[in-house]
Amino acid sequence: MADKQEKKVTPRSQDFAGWYNDVILRAELADYSPVRGCIVFRPDGFAIWEALRDELDRRIKRTGARNAYFPMFIPQSFIAREAEHVEGFSPELAVVTHGGGKELEEPLIVRPTSETIINHMFAQWIHSHRDLPLMVNQWCNVVRWEMRTRMFLRTTEFLWQEGHTAHATQTEAEAETLKMLEVYRTFGEEFLAIPLIWGRKSAAERFAGAVETYTIEGLMGDGRALQCGTSHFLGQNFARAFNTRFLDDNNELQFVWQTSWGVSTRLLGALIMVHGDDQGLRLPPRVAPMQAVIVPIWRKAEEREQVLAAAQSCLAALQAAGIRTHLDAREGVTPGFKFNDWEMRGVPVRVEIGPRDVAAGSVILARRDIASKEAKVKAPLGDLTSAMNKLLDEIQNNLFAQARAAMAAETRTFDNYEALRRQMEGEGGGGLAELHWCGDPACETRIREETRATCRAIPLERQSTGPCIVCGKPGQRAFFAKAY
Repeated sequence: MADKQEKKVTPRSQDFAGWYNDVILRAELADYSPVRGCIVFRPDGFAIWEALRDELDRRIKRTGARNAYFPMFIPQSFIAREAEHVEGFSPELAVVTHGGGKELEEPLIVRPTSETIINHMFAQWIHSHRDLPLMVNQWCNVVRWEMRTRMFLRTTEFLWQEGHTAHATQTEAEAETLKMLEVYRTFGEEFLAIPLIWGRKSAAERFAGAVETYTIEGLMGDGRALQCGTSHFLGQNFARAFNTRFLDDNNELQFVWQTSWGVSTRLLGALIMVHGDDQGLRLPPRVAPMQAVIVPIWRKAEEREQVLAAAQSCLAALQAAGIRTHLDAREGVTPGFKFNDWEMRGVPVRVEIGPRDVAAGSVILARRDIASKEAKVKAPLGDLTSAMNKLLDEIQNNLFAQARAAMAAETRTFDNYEALRRQMEGEGGGGLAELHWCGDPACETRIREETRATCRAIPLERQSTGPCIVCGKPGQRAFFAKAY
């Protein structure tokens, strides 16, 4: 059998950015588009997005939100009605000025986010306290004219979900904001096996137009942080801009209180950078579109039929048990090539079956999460599905444990500013810095300008006080890091 060209990737330790791009291209997750800053999702990459999208959609619906869809074209006047919002997004806006060969009477903004168009519709739909709470979510694409792009992490067009809710009271809206933060946290840790820190953003890092922004943050394999999702308490800012009011129990007009929250396809980037290794992807079983791949092995032509029949039997049993399984019966490539190919694609378990295995009534299960002799275990054919289910759970938990240990190793506590500077100036991303900060924007700006580290989250729990690392005034616990 002749092998195709072997797929190698740049070592992570040598060039993390190069490794990241190599994995995306060679695992066939995405490719570059002829349109600058855009990417093409290949089937394997889109399948990962579908898997996490479907699971998160189920969790969102359990909160009471329902899916809807709003136009991608937004009148320019809508954006201008919320001053903070347009200030935050104006450099990134894509504007349509012509349509059908004619200049438009009013330019249209290609959706950078949907607060304005949704608030316009909320104002038409909300009249009484009986119309509240109003909770909608949409899965869509958005466009932000980014100057520097990176696949999945920052592209001109990307996919996301954005939820928007309107409530009768401030208390209800604030509770909804924190509820969605917890939905995102548990989804990230339980489903994607990504350990997270979470908390409130500083004013400088807050979403344009929000009163408060809450975040989940992951630490990537190079020691840089990645914002993985945000939940915003919008207060009444958009309600006042769009005159979204309701009659309360006393028959008096009140402005609604609102939230918005979202995650995007940058979660695919997080999966790659948190779990990947020099052999390629390592996908947590719960999000992996393909949880197991069966590789039949034979040398002699007379062994082929027997081995393939056993492989087909394994496939049927695993699929019947709800395990997402593929049989790689390709001819013209060696088993060794197949092993490397599926390792690159991050499939959690490889099932190896040859003539001796058929005779012994067993198969070899090779797990992707560890690289040692313990990676391969023997499983009897009669107990294959239960052995596989147990192994998939072990892999899910182990990937989370590995990532959590890596985050812990890169999280450091600082009470000396010069030590913080030295850490951030060293090789790599610098990791997470746990410190005390007084809340003064001047101290935050100094940290950002001198170390390139930004405030990633001010924890909501286990809060402590201490002297600000910059000025020495009383401060509260916060996490800073260089970030994507």
